[in-house]
This record gives sequence, structure tokens and C-alpha cells, in this order.
Amino acid sequence: MNRRKFISVVASALFAARNTAKAQQPATIPRVGVLVPAEPESPNEPNVAGFRQALRDLGYVEKQNIAVEYRYAHGKAELYPLLAAELVRLKVDVLVVGSSAPALAAKNATQTIPIVFVGPGDPVGNGLVASLARPGGNLTGLTTLIGGGFFEKWVELLREAAPKISRVGYLRDAHNPSSAMFVNDLLTVTQALGLKLDVLEVHELCELDSMLVGRATLFSSPKPDHTTRGET
Repeated sequence: MNRRKFISVVASALFAARNTAKAQQPATIPRVGVLVPAEPESPNEPNVAGFRQALRDLGYVEKQNIAVEYRYAHGKAELYPLLAAELVRLKVDVLVVGSSAPALAAKNATQTIPIVFVGPGDPVGNGLVASLARPGGNLTGLTTLIGGGFFEKWVELLREAAPKISRVGYLRDAHNPSSAMFVNDLLTVTQALGLKLDVLEVHELCELDSMLVGRATLFSSPKPDHTTRGET
């Protein structure tokens, strides 16, 4: 997530938090709850660093004029509902969440606290908002919504990079509803181009390394006819 997106999200979050705080207790500083998918030491940590920098850019200093409650799921999707409920019990003024799964958990935890999400692939299809133009409810944010030929273009770029490919792999988070919705689109594109689609579902982070190594070995295995060997 780039810095500009974080600043946009933080600005939306703090605007909602400030209005809520003023309506309740004018002297109370805004309190933001942040639900982070991974642990602090993970590669996702730069996102939190970007979030904190965006706060400083907006003039907010933690423990001075804003309070931030961080909750980390450590890569376990089953913790999202528990952590979202915990942040709601803390009576934060606004919730900042990541992709579809934590956003859905936050929505199920509260219908009153403003929720700002970052990155769900299809917030309308996932039931987060009523529409992109008029979200309704207590959720708003940024989406990575893709369509309108994006999948076809991606596969075309793969074929340009490796003209002899015969198979395309799609690595998806089994807990992310958006990634499941993209399978049919990718299948349509790959079939039209005469390619085989391999869908690789990851349920736990510990599966990732072995899955990638196993598939890399499979794809790179020599075949009897090297002149017609597919590249993946």
C-alpha cells in the first residue's frame, strides 16, 4: 500500500473519528482501532509504518493528540472476528481494516462505528457496501476492484514474456472471498487462449513455501520433447 493511499485512508478515518468524538466528548482525543492481518515482524509491517507516518504528516502524534489501538491477527483469519469485537469493546471512534475478510469481520462486529477499509477486491460483491457511488451503512474506503479486461491483459502480458506457456498459476488466499470471485474470470480468459489454469489455495502461511517449491518443481520438470515443452 503506497503512502498516498494511507494518507487518504487516515484522513477519512480521522475525519469520522473527530466528528464522533466531538459529538460525544469534545475534550476526548480521537481513538482509532487498526486491525492488521499479520504480526508486527512480518513483511506487512511497512504498511503499519506507513500508517504511522501518514498520521504524523496530518499532524497527529500517538499518545499526544490521537490514540491508536493495534491488533494483529498473526496471519490467522479465524482471529479477525475476535480482534474486531475486542476493538469495538474498547469503544474506538473509527476502525481501519485491510482486505475483505477483516472488513467483513469488522462489519459484523459493529453497525455504528465508522469503518475504513483498504483494498477489498469487490466491496459490493462481498456485501461490504451497497454500491461504490453510495456505500451506505458505516463502511467506506479504497478498493482494488479490477475487471473490464484486466485479467485478459495480465494473461496476455504473460504470453508476451513467455510465448510458449501452456499453464498459468493463480495463487489465492483461501480465506479471502475476493480471490475466489476472480477464479471464474481467470478461467474464462485462460480457456479462450488455450491455456490451463492451476488454482493454488493457501489456507495457512506455513503452507506457502512448500506449495511454491512444489509447483516450481512440477513446472520445471523436463519433458521428453523439449521443442514443445510449455513454459509456466
